[in-house]
Amino acid sequence: MIGAFGLYPRMRWEELPSPRAIPTAGLVGPCDKGEKMLRTWYSFLLCWLSLQLEANPGLKLRITQKGLDYGRRIGMELLKQAVLKETFPSWSGQESFSVVKVNYVISRFRINAVDFPETSASFIPGTGISVSVAHASATISADWSMNAWLLKDQGGITVSISGLFIAVVFKVSRDSTGRLSMLLHNCQLSISSVKVKLNGGSSWIYSFLSGYLEKPIHTKLDKNLCLNIKYKIKMMDAQLRKHKDLSQIDAFAQIDYSLVSSPAVFKSHMNLDLKGTVYPVGNHTDPPFVPAPFALPNHGDSMLYLGVSSYFLESASLAYYQAGAFNITISKELATTFNLNTALFKDFVPEIALSYVTACPVLLKLMATSPPAVSLNADRCILQLTGCVEVFAVLPNSTTQYIFTGILTASTRANLTITKQKLIISLLLKRLQFSLLYSTLGFSEMSLVENFLSYALQSAVIPVINDKLGKGFPLLNLAHTTLTGPVIKMNQGHLVISTDVHYKHEEGGDEDLHSHS
Repeated sequence: MIGAFGLYPRMRWEELPSPRAIPTAGLVGPCDKGEKMLRTWYSFLLCWLSLQLEANPGLKLRITQKGLDYGRRIGMELLKQAVLKETFPSWSGQESFSVVKVNYVISRFRINAVDFPETSASFIPGTGISVSVAHASATISADWSMNAWLLKDQGGITVSISGLFIAVVFKVSRDSTGRLSMLLHNCQLSISSVKVKLNGGSSWIYSFLSGYLEKPIHTKLDKNLCLNIKYKIKMMDAQLRKHKDLSQIDAFAQIDYSLVSSPAVFKSHMNLDLKGTVYPVGNHTDPPFVPAPFALPNHGDSMLYLGVSSYFLESASLAYYQAGAFNITISKELATTFNLNTALFKDFVPEIALSYVTACPVLLKLMATSPPAVSLNADRCILQLTGCVEVFAVLPNSTTQYIFTGILTASTRANLTITKQKLIISLLLKRLQFSLLYSTLGFSEMSLVENFLSYALQSAVIPVINDKLGKGFPLLNLAHTTLTGPVIKMNQGHLVISTDVHYKHEEGGDEDLHSHS
């Protein structure tokens, strides 16, 4: 195909010669400056794109050394329970005694007791978490049987392991899907002593097998313990990858808890930056705004610190608005429940009260015209709702009679509390402004209409909204765990929740957060 003006064949972009391939002899001046400017803008564009890839989080979670120590204590208790339930495959071997070859089988391994007297956990900056166990001991029982030329025997065996030291380093990172990933970074192991005691069978076989079994058992433990730990960590990582990043709040919205970057590990704590975006159910389009950067306080008095940015609340506001959660109708039944009727207008708008000899229920239709605006300050959280309100009277024959329409702006204060790992928001009306669009009646004073609407919002509309918000926003998803003593501190543009945690064993046991100090 002939290109422009029929002079040159049309070329694909990748076939075009690079600027360096074009002869430049005799070209000077403005062209050189233009190329330098182009390179400058190209470098600027790359820098800008790299900044966009490092998105700010909507939520921040910090685990402190205090939290890590509590997790270590709980983890060791759970590990003891798991080890005592562990099953092991049979083990066979062959040894020579003089000219006789003896085949033996060790089966039905059972761990009867295990003790971890000294444990520690620490953060490894830039890597992850280190956990070590020192002076550990274990008692293992099993069955043994042997088979040699003209000889068979069997009995029981007790293995006592002491002076066990294990140091494991977990590397934490973010995988390609935004989930937390955990891998074994390093494993060190040493065992001071392995003692074998045989029960049953002939006495000369005791000394024979005891002398030959201690070294193989010691070698197998040295070889297999770290491999077993690596396998267990892989299983834990697989479970983490199955964890759902989207948490359902209610019928209206979901929260995205995926990581926006790999965990940042420091000497005293570890930070997890979470996306923290609230979406309408079935619509995961990102909001037209982005989180602003914010920082958590440099404290370690609590186990966990959770930072909630105004972006999180703003995305929730947008999600609920898009889902229609702020479009509210106070029906005849609700009006009767909340005692909203035309007789109320006698105290607020007499012109309306005079038009209804018999008190009739008042029906309100409130339609949000924009997402509620969220403002987080140092001492309060303000939610401003703007919408259109239509007011009707429900006549005795159940038909509705239109009264007026207007635009209202309601400023509410949001009270924040923590219940069962959820952030509960309840609204309290502080101020209301109203402008009339149309009415079938004339009003002498608009402030009286505002007073009526203020009463209607406080007594009927706000309780309905609070009921929808009452399910709360899930903050953490820690099984068998509750938050203890959570404290909310509001700051400009974000709030911080500091809390300890309390773990309750699945089988009904209870691990006190303040024990094992």
